[in-house]
Amino acid sequence: MRLGTLSIQIKGSLPLKLALYLTLARIVISPIFLLVYLNYQAFGLTLFALPVALLCLLTVSELSDFFDGFIARKWNQVTQLGKILDPMADSIARISVFLTFTQGVVQLPLLLVLVFLYRDVVISMLRTLCALRGVTLAARISGKIKAVIQAIAAFVILLLMIPYALGKLSLQSLQEISLYVVAAAAVYTLFSGIEYIYANRSFIRQAWSKH
Repeated sequence: MRLGTLSIQIKGSLPLKLALYLTLARIVISPIFLLVYLNYQAFGLTLFALPVALLCLLTVSELSDFFDGFIARKWNQVTQLGKILDPMADSIARISVFLTFTQGVVQLPLLLVLVFLYRDVVISMLRTLCALRGVTLAARISGKIKAVIQAIAAFVILLLMIPYALGKLSLQSLQEISLYVVAAAAVYTLFSGIEYIYANRSFIRQAWSKH
């Protein structure tokens, strides 16, 4: 009986561990993405192979974002640690990508990328402070749409780097299109932050009215 119980417990813990590992994978991939982008020649990559390698890293990162939540929900392994780590890993992964693009050939304006950073920092601080007062702020669909839009923007930039590497797209065009795409993502990111605060305004007031 003890062996059977132990077997069930071990099997039950596997989805939890897998979901956690997938979440942590996004954090680990972030500096690798930066290093490959900035030092691709040291890794033996050509200018054409660079966006292909980065697309692979970004795809793994985005898939881990989908599957960690899917696995946790499917096996009923949603934990408080996961609720904290998952959005944190999302922010680290996506903001790292856009910060990476402020360097190299893409040259995104840093001030534009700071919109992503400030939005996530403000929302994270707000959720944490409310949680400390016993009030939980639920996620919003606008936040999920924001994540999709940011991911699409990153993929678009990497796809544009392929014709650039082949000499079919000028550096100026690459930088201008990248700027417009990320600017659009930044506008929606800002909107999602405002919408989140407005939708949860009653819960925020409730949290801050507690002593």
